Amino acid sequence: MWHDCAVKPIVTGVVLAAAAAVTFGVTTPIVAWAGSSVGPFTTAALLYAGAAAAALVLRVLKGRSDAPLRRGDWSRVVAVAVVGGAIAPTLLAWGLQRSGPTIGSLLLNLEAVFTVLLARAFFHEPIGSRVAFAVLAMAAGGAALTVDAWQDASWGLLGVLAVAAATAAWATDNTLTRPLAERDPLEVIVGKGSIGAVVTTIAAISVGEPWPAGWAIGVLLACGATGYGISLRLYLVAQRRIGAGRTGSVFALAPFIGAALAFALGDRVAGPWAIAAAGLFVVGVVAHVTERHGHAHVHAPERHDHVHRHPDEHHAHDHEPPFVGEHAHPHAHDRLEHEHEHAPDLHHGHAH
Repeated sequence: MWHDCAVKPIVTGVVLAAAAAVTFGVTTPIVAWAGSSVGPFTTAALLYAGAAAAALVLRVLKGRSDAPLRRGDWSRVVAVAVVGGAIAPTLLAWGLQRSGPTIGSLLLNLEAVFTVLLARAFFHEPIGSRVAFAVLAMAAGGAALTVDAWQDASWGLLGVLAVAAATAAWATDNTLTRPLAERDPLEVIVGKGSIGAVVTTIAAISVGEPWPAGWAIGVLLACGATGYGISLRLYLVAQRRIGAGRTGSVFALAPFIGAALAFALGDRVAGPWAIAAAGLFVVGVVAHVTERHGHAHVHAPERHDHVHRHPDEHHAHDHEPPFVGEHAHPHAHDRLEHEHEHAPDLHHGHAH
């Protein structure tokens, strides 16, 4: 017997991941345009400086309701900052200058493929036949874009490979970030953004990248605040509800949004292979989003601290006085056996 309340976290997670995709997707062609005359390290530094600044502002406005970062989390935050806040955006900025905004945007779909595979490898998130089919379709789409870039220009292939490497780095970032999804996402973004901005600023100075124009600074900071700050917060909250793999799958909507905006802004370099790739990516996204998972399972006794609300199937403890809305505190779970539709969230990391 399915429990209706179990479906809500899945629906909520999908909506949050889709919102993160929209927020990030619209920035890709803008970053390609504003960063065309800016060095890749400088571009990455401005993007994550904007993300950190946006998170600080939201912290002041929102207050705290999430579990804070702990001392043991900071080594993971540093790793996330280097991989996702320095290496990935630098590769993206360099690749977009050589692949073009439309092909570069579509190629970002490969992040979902890498995220699903890494989530399976490290968190044992289930991959059913539908998800496996989606991964194959999206990998085929990436191969089609490579063919399109090969035929388009001598530098196109290197740009495609750089953007693909950026998606692999961000997928690694998603995997490293998954355990941090239960912490305060704004603290995670401030840490990741600040460290990433410092590392890439040092790199930009070291290689002698010129200081960008004032308008480019403003545009890239704004893109960072929305596409790398607000978007990451939405992404982290989605991860805690539906896991790393499914969040990455829904986030694959972002490249279509970016490619559509690039096309509307006048980028017309996409050839027949890019159109075929877009069709394969659409098939992959639909297969991911419509995948469902449910079976009888057992929860072992556990004590932990994360954001939750009452009532739901896993949090039946009492508060005096009663607490309404999301909150975080240490709490215990007794052994529980039941059956419902679920995603690989914090409470459903069981083996299959």
